[in-house]
Amino acid sequence: MARLSFQRKQSIFRWVVLTLLGIFFLLPIVAMVEFTTRGDQKTWSTLINWPELSATYPDLTEGILMSLGQAALTAVLMLALLVPTAIWVRLRLPGLRRLVEFICLLPLTIPAIVLVVGLAPVYAWVNYLIGGSSLTLTFAYTILVLPYAYRAIDAGLSAIDVKTLAEAARSLGSSWFTVMARVVLPNIRSAVLSAAFLTVALVLGEFTIASLLNRTNLQVAINLLGKSSATMSVAVSLAALILAFVLLLLLSLFGDRRKASR
Repeated sequence: MARLSFQRKQSIFRWVVLTLLGIFFLLPIVAMVEFTTRGDQKTWSTLINWPELSATYPDLTEGILMSLGQAALTAVLMLALLVPTAIWVRLRLPGLRRLVEFICLLPLTIPAIVLVVGLAPVYAWVNYLIGGSSLTLTFAYTILVLPYAYRAIDAGLSAIDVKTLAEAARSLGSSWFTVMARVVLPNIRSAVLSAAFLTVALVLGEFTIASLLNRTNLQVAINLLGKSSATMSVAVSLAALILAFVLLLLLSLFGDRRKASR
């Protein structure tokens, strides 16, 4: 009887905490929706109408396009560098696993402002060799997303027996490239998608590095837009927040479906 009473109190406490947290996070979103739909403003219709948005807010559309390009390039570059490295270290160089993990997690311990100080001289050469396009932020963002992407991919590799799969494929005459591309990679597909989705969400929300390096992305454009049109700035911020939430929700649903199928 006492145990049932304790469980009931614990359940009530849990629901109270969840309700308070829900109110805490939902109130700002409700306020943003109310602010952007106040009166007879046509903020959301303008935001959905791309030609009108491009004509009215050209800097915003440039920021959106640049952020989408940065997110796509960062995801591709991160996966091209990290996935083969993580698999190869697991298979052939297990003694270097701790070192690779330390290097990948190092950006978590370095503030963005310090990263910018270190990256500024590097980007001086990048501007000289490649140009000053905002898409060059891809290199900085690849470093920034390493901790999150590495954790996702490492968790996927830990969930399978990589060595057994590799040995079985090698005994059948497969090359190391075939082992990585056609044996290991399909088994960590959900982890790779997790890393890609986390990368997109982080790049879409990054502001400090782009601002201090004088580049354009979505958050920089929102910041500049807030000085002239607060309503549109809030609407774009809310749309970016919803997009990141949808990406993470799709990631969660895909992961649950993969677990259920297994």
